[in-house]
Formats: sequence, structure tokens, C-alpha cells
Amino acid sequence: MSAEPKPITVPLPEKATPAKATLNRPTVPPDYLPARMVNEFVYCPRLFYYEWVEGAFVHSADTIDGAHKHKRVDKQADALPPPDDEAPVAARSVTLSSEAHHVIAKIDLVEGDGTTVTPVDYKKGAPREGDEGPDAWPADRVQVGVQALVLQESGYTCREAVLYYAKTKQRVRVPVDADLLAETLAAIRNAKATAEGGVVPPPLIDSPKCPRCSLVGICLPDETAFVEARRTFDDETAQLWLIEPEARPEAEEPPVRKLVPARDDLRPLYVAGQGMSVGKSGDVLRVKNRDRKVVQDARLFETSQVNLFGNVSVTTPALQALCAAEKPIAYFSGGGWFYGMTQGLGLRNAFLRAEQFRLAAEPTFCRRVASVIVGAKIRNQRTFLNRNHVEPPRQALVRMKALADAAARASALDELLGIEGMAARIYFQHFAGLIKVDDEALSTFSFEHRNRRPPRDAVNALLSLAYSLLAKDLTIVAASVGFDPFWGFYHQPRYGRPALALDLMEMFRPLVADSAVISAINTGMVEPKDFVRVGASVSMQPSGRKGLLRAYEQRLDALVTHPVFDYRVSYRRVFEIQARLLARFITGEIHEWPTFETR
Repeated sequence: MSAEPKPITVPLPEKATPAKATLNRPTVPPDYLPARMVNEFVYCPRLFYYEWVEGAFVHSADTIDGAHKHKRVDKQADALPPPDDEAPVAARSVTLSSEAHHVIAKIDLVEGDGTTVTPVDYKKGAPREGDEGPDAWPADRVQVGVQALVLQESGYTCREAVLYYAKTKQRVRVPVDADLLAETLAAIRNAKATAEGGVVPPPLIDSPKCPRCSLVGICLPDETAFVEARRTFDDETAQLWLIEPEARPEAEEPPVRKLVPARDDLRPLYVAGQGMSVGKSGDVLRVKNRDRKVVQDARLFETSQVNLFGNVSVTTPALQALCAAEKPIAYFSGGGWFYGMTQGLGLRNAFLRAEQFRLAAEPTFCRRVASVIVGAKIRNQRTFLNRNHVEPPRQALVRMKALADAAARASALDELLGIEGMAARIYFQHFAGLIKVDDEALSTFSFEHRNRRPPRDAVNALLSLAYSLLAKDLTIVAASVGFDPFWGFYHQPRYGRPALALDLMEMFRPLVADSAVISAINTGMVEPKDFVRVGASVSMQPSGRKGLLRAYEQRLDALVTHPVFDYRVSYRRVFEIQARLLARFITGEIHEWPTFETR
């Protein structure tokens, strides 16, 4: 057979324009632009946009270290004497603004004598090596340029600025001349225009700045550029070629640097038990039982989320601290049904959600995304059966491959629902072949077909809880990226259903949820004694829930090779990467949404 890829015709929807053009909407950023943001803009316009327009910020070792070094400077804000006072000046942590240029600066130190002053800014790193010795970095130059502007507008004479680099303990002087002021004003104008334009700047290409950037997991510079480079797009016929990786020449695919951390150091907190409560003591979350005895402590800044099962209460101080730190709180019933969550304000940029709503109303776009979702889910189900079944069913694997191919050709959502349903029936018909336990446990973990609400056997009880956990995690990821989790493309909106989270989780059902269930059963993390039959339904004991949670969290921590970028990351990271790539696709930054499919 020929390896020539087949084009899939994707007609543009009527009365619809490409997403990149529609995102070019004016925004209204805050009145005053901070000097630090001008620094960020010169350093990397994309970083500036994420921090200033979208309000995204992630601490790294560098930012924490830099904040620590500023503590002494920011400990006390001094009053700056009026410019006509001839007394010596040594004022720390001075904040001034400019009405003429609508910028604001917090100056670490202002020193001088009389009306002539010098702003001093402290930097964590080292100066760059110039031809005549240590020199200021361009981004640092414009930052002290803004400081000079606000000092001059306040009536002071400012002939030079000083940058103190803590790593080498060196002071670098920057003349405040016409060149610096022109450079600074141009940076201010360009930064404001970028913020008001409503379009995120393109990523830096193979830049040495990216590896140490705290927002690299949000920006995904190499991943975004790599996905777009894979695309061949014919504007006249609107045909998108979905080229298989093995069919592409190696020269067309430069390696993707692994810039995102492999694992997330933060850990979720699970609290289950009637009458339990979660409070706060300093920076510690304190879990108490109904007798008010402490049963567990968790550091707030080492916690990624809090999950509450059943009748568990949260104190107001704990709730406020979690919201302020953008740590979501997820609520489950005692049986594991995901009710919803509480979170902080999240991202401030509403334009991604606006595009999400607009494109969700376009049937062609929804069908296009849905076909990708369904195809990836079926292929992952097929791979999971093929790898883990005691005797992989050949006919089932052939049929599932055909259904995955049919998903790419489906012309409507109803047709995709039928394809997905047929694949699910085949998959669950052979699901019992994945369970490998002794004869004594087999009676408890026998499986005939998928059922729920309520589950009528132990395996279905485990699957239902695993799917609830997965829906919770993808709801949190969708919200953190800036989506509305309740408005999907394949799953249609329904009251109380996180439709977009369900879209995102489809391809991960077999790889994460089903895998966690099978692992919990086959390794003895859950046992027959962990289940109770009540009438026609089966429920889990607390010990059974604990066993599945353990298996689920272990699966999320497992490292897996990303099939597109070829680096190893945990499933937690994969969730975020896939959601952010979907955001790039929706905003028109990339024209293909790569799925996650195990090889």
C-alpha cells in the first residue's frame, strides 16, 4: 500500500472567519503599565502577554529566589523627600507613577543629593558581558528607563540609573540620555499595543530564554511551533492534511526540547469520612475528625487541590486561603459522584472563552473536533486491549480499527455517537479478559457489561469512581487554562455536566481510568472485602475507595512518552499539555490539534 497521506476535506463553515482574525479584538488593560511588565515585554512579548493580559503566573526556583532577595528591599517603604529639598536622599521601595505615559514603577532604592537622584534596581542574576566590561541587559535598561521617566515627571533630575546584579555583586550604571528615553518610550508604546491587540505574540524559536522561564508550561513554545510546522494547508480548497508521523520526512521535524517538568511536585489532598473538617493553621491545612482531633496536616503550598467525599466541611479561612492560592476544592458524594468545585478567579482573559462559545455554535468545527476525539479514544481502547488482554481478540481489534477510521469520515455528531457506542460495546465485551485474579476473587470481580447509576457489580463501581476522578481533574485543567468547562464541542451542553472536560477526558478513559481500575484489581489494592452489596447495587467500603485512589494517583504520576513530542512526562502534565494545545487550536495559533495516543 502507498504511504501517501490522504487529505481530509474540511470546508470552512459559512459566515465564519479564521479564529486568528476574530481574536484581534481590542482589550482594555489596566490604566498603568508597571515598569516590571515593560521589562517582561522586551525580554519576551509572549511572556508579557500571558502575565499582563491573562494574569498567568507560576513560581519557579528563580522567581522564588528573586523574591527572597527583594525582601530586604521591600521590607520598609520610605517617603521620598520633595524635589526642592536639598537633603541627602536614600529612600527604599518607592512607588511613583507617570500621568503622561500611564506607567508606574516601584523603585528598590532612590539615592542622591538635593534634586538630583539615581534609581537603583536590584537584579538576581549577572550582567551581560559587553565590549567594555559588564553591561545592562536590554530588558533591564528599559525598566530603569521607566523609573527615570517617573522620577523626572515628579520633578527630580535623573542623569543615570544603577542596576545591582546580586550574582556577581556588581553595579552597572546606565546613562539616562535621549537614547534610553526613546528606547523606553518605544517599549511602552509597543507593550500597550500588544496588550490592547488581543492576540498572543508568537513563541520564541529555539530560544535560550525558554528553559528557565517559569511560564514555559503555559507557553509551550517548542510544542506550538512543532505542531504548526507539521501542517500542510491549502488555502484555496481548505484541505487539512493529517499526516501520520511515520510518513513525514525526518528533516521536517526538528526535535522538541523537553522544557516542561516531567512531574508536578504538588499533591492532591483527599478527605473522606462523615463529620470530617478541613481548617487552616498558618500555611498548613489541618484535617480533623468529628471528635475535633487532628488526623492529617498538609502544607498549603505543597497541595494542588482538595477533594472532599461525603459530609466534609471546610472552614472559611481555609476556603479563602485555597481560593487566593488558586487551589480548587472538588466535592464528591460519599459514593464518588462528582458534584462540582470551588476555585479562585482564575485567568482574567475572557477571549479564549469567547472563541470557545463562538466555535461551539459552528457544526462543522464541532464535528471536526469530535471526530478527532472519538478516533483517538477508540485507538487507545484498542491499544489497551491489545496490550493487556489475556488473549487479545483479533476480530475485535480489526473491528475497532475500522471504527476509528470511520470516525475520521463521519459527517455529523449523531454518526460519531453511533460509532463511539459500537466501539464501546466491543471494548467492554472483552473487558473481563483484562482482569487477572485467582478463582476466589473472580466471583467478586466478574464483569459482563458496563452499567452505572447505581453500579451493579464491583468492577462497575470502580469504573464509575475512576471516571468521576478523571472528570474532576479535566474540569480543573480546563478551568486553569481559561476554558469554560461546561461548554463542549462533542458533548453538548447539559445542566450540571462539564461537557468540555468530558471531551478532553475521552482519549484518557482507557489509558488512565480503566488502567487504574485494572491495576487496582490485579495487584490487590482492592479486595473482595472492600465491596458491599445493597439490593441490586454494589458500593465500596472506605478501604476500597482508598485503594482505587492510590492506583489512580500512581497512574497520574506514571511517566509516559508523548507520541507527538517524544519526551517523557507524567499523565498529569499530559492533561495540561493537551488542554493548552486545544486552546492554541481554538484561537488559531495552530491549525491542528494533536491527540494523545499510545504507541
